[in-house]
Amino acid sequence: MPRFFIAASNIFGGIAYINSRDAEHIKALRIRQGEAFTVCDGSGNDYSCVLTKMTEDGAEAEILEKKPSDGEPSVYCTVFAAFSKGDRMETAVQKCVELGAAHIVLFPSARCVSRPDEKSLIKKTSRLQLIAEEAAKQSGRGIIPAVSAVQSFEAAVKLAAAADLPLFCYEDERELPIKTAIESKPDAKTVSIVTGPEGGFEPSEARYAAGAGMMSVTMGPRILRCETAPIIALTAVMLLTGNL
Repeated sequence: MPRFFIAASNIFGGIAYINSRDAEHIKALRIRQGEAFTVCDGSGNDYSCVLTKMTEDGAEAEILEKKPSDGEPSVYCTVFAAFSKGDRMETAVQKCVELGAAHIVLFPSARCVSRPDEKSLIKKTSRLQLIAEEAAKQSGRGIIPAVSAVQSFEAAVKLAAAADLPLFCYEDERELPIKTAIESKPDAKTVSIVTGPEGGFEPSEARYAAGAGMMSVTMGPRILRCETAPIIALTAVMLLTGNL
């Protein structure tokens, strides 16, 4: 069923007031008066609606039912992904949103090939936010996960280390499988996943993360691409926490 995110302030009196951009999408989907679709307030609530009318400024829909979104996992997972070149980050953001990530944070690392300046980074995160929104609609999420960036590796680690289960995915780790790490914290409500750039992490970065309290984990003997690693790690988290 078609899905649209609107501000909670645009839902009142049993009516959902839809902006012009989404109204154009309604037209493109050929949704007619009396036909059903879902509206989400971005806070985890779904509203079953029927289109009542198109207006000059958008559209209006009658709310038939409100219920919690089925698309939100029981753990709040933030993915920290190092800057990467080309469209690799777009793939990672799209798939992580589909899998249930709540927030995606970009950061620079020593071996990053891509090092966007402030102007480029604003443009990149804005585009990735749109990709996150479309992925949230497609996958039935109850929120639109935020995409943001921090200015340093150290800042990313500081934020990530505050989670109940802070996972640092390191290609040279040999002792701790990600499965074992996840199962060691069965009551974790917040999870962070930190993955590296094309060339992986520097040993000094791995030592810094360990010193900050992160759990260095391995995802097996194969070297994963930088856009694959966060997807695999998040899949493991969702599976082992009963969210897949």
